[in-house]
Amino acid sequence: MSFPLFLLTLTTVIGLSVGQILFKLAAVAMNGDGPLWLSIGRNLYLLSALVVYGLSTALWIAVLRQAPLRLAYPFVAMAFVLVPILGHWFLGEPLRWQTFVGAGLIGAGIWISVGTE
Repeated sequence: MSFPLFLLTLTTVIGLSVGQILFKLAAVAMNGDGPLWLSIGRNLYLLSALVVYGLSTALWIAVLRQAPLRLAYPFVAMAFVLVPILGHWFLGEPLRWQTFVGAGLIGAGIWISVGTE
C-alpha cells in the first residue's frame, strides 16, 4: 500500500471514529421530549454524524478503487482503538488498561494481516 493510499485509508478510519463520537453525542442529546422524528430532525450532532459518515464512505470507495479489500479492510479495526481514545478525550469516558492491551493486539493483527504489502 502506497503512503498516499495509507493516508487516505487512515483519514477514512478517523472519519468513521469521529462519526461514532457524534452518534454518541446525538444519542445523549435526545431527551425524549416529543416524537422521535422531531428529535432526530433537530439533532445537529446526528446530522453532523451523517455528513461525516457520508464523506467517510466516499473516501472508503476511493480507497477500495485502489487497494484490494484484503489489504484495506484490516485498517478499519483501528477504529476499535481510536473510538475509546476519542470517547475519553471528548466524552470523559474512562480508559482501562484492557483498552491498551486490546489496541496492541489489534495493531499486531493489522500488521500480520497486511504485512509489508
